[in-house]
Amino acid sequence: MSSNRKIVVIATGGTIAGVADSPTDHTGYLAGQLDISHLVAAIPGLTQAAGALQLEQLAQLDSKDMDAATLARLAQRVAELLDEEAVQGVVITHGTDTLEETAYFLHALLAPAKPVVVTCAMRPATALSADGPQNLLDAVTVARHPGSKGVLAVCAGAVHGPLDVYKAHPYRLDAFSSGDAGPLAFVEAGRLRVLRAWPEGHAQRQLLALLARPWPKVAIVTSHAEATAWMVPALVAAGAQGMVVAATGNGTVHAALEKALLEAQQQGLQVRRAGRCAQGVLVEGASDAVPFFAAYPGLSPVKVRMALVLELMGSIGSLGQASVARG
Repeated sequence: MSSNRKIVVIATGGTIAGVADSPTDHTGYLAGQLDISHLVAAIPGLTQAAGALQLEQLAQLDSKDMDAATLARLAQRVAELLDEEAVQGVVITHGTDTLEETAYFLHALLAPAKPVVVTCAMRPATALSADGPQNLLDAVTVARHPGSKGVLAVCAGAVHGPLDVYKAHPYRLDAFSSGDAGPLAFVEAGRLRVLRAWPEGHAQRQLLALLARPWPKVAIVTSHAEATAWMVPALVAAGAQGMVVAATGNGTVHAALEKALLEAQQQGLQVRRAGRCAQGVLVEGASDAVPFFAAYPGLSPVKVRMALVLELMGSIGSLGQASVARG
């Protein structure tokens, strides 16, 4: 890659742009308060170390409130930038709460041959020991690395893939994990140590034109002890077109919930199965009798939900299979 090609940094808000009244307050802050120019200015030498940077403020959200309109604008803008010869890669600042969903969404739609690096922070920008500046610097380092590609998540020096990454801890700085699979790489003293292959996929760019339309309503229901059926018809009555059941163990579903889902499925509801377990995949055999398709056996329920949304928008088949060792 030519060193004069630029990295575009797109900001969407999140804790990395958060502000608290006290530098020792890591939890009582407002997310998404500072713009991207403020964040970059707080990192000495970033521009010189990283080469040309283009800064864009797309949103100022707490990522718990991420919505379809913002995701659609983000996907469209990233797609435009990927098509520019002058762009070497894209970095996205994002809140941690739904980062894994955005990463999967962009992977499923774009499967980019250039790096699209999503980064974040667990402490607000005003914290005494804020982690955002180092994470942003690391993300730009990954985007600049020769040969890096695909949608990547960078946090606490680890580089995760979009299929495996999930938020594993509510407070620690190293809040993200790739479970059994492990990270793709580590950023160490400004250099990248690559452990395994960059993510591959099949772009579904034809769906970009559909993102401006109302998205299909897809809900997640969880199988658990004493699970009952009342929420299924209620969600269908509210307009749900698809449902993901977060199943216990190796994909089992409580009998009452299974009955209600089967009835809804027979009436046209699209039902997919995902596992509740944080690590591993659903291991299926020829004798399995669970009636709900586990189309994405290594993906978490929130990612299966996103996959089903995109399926219902018009894709045919899988939008990306998880690695066998997904966490």
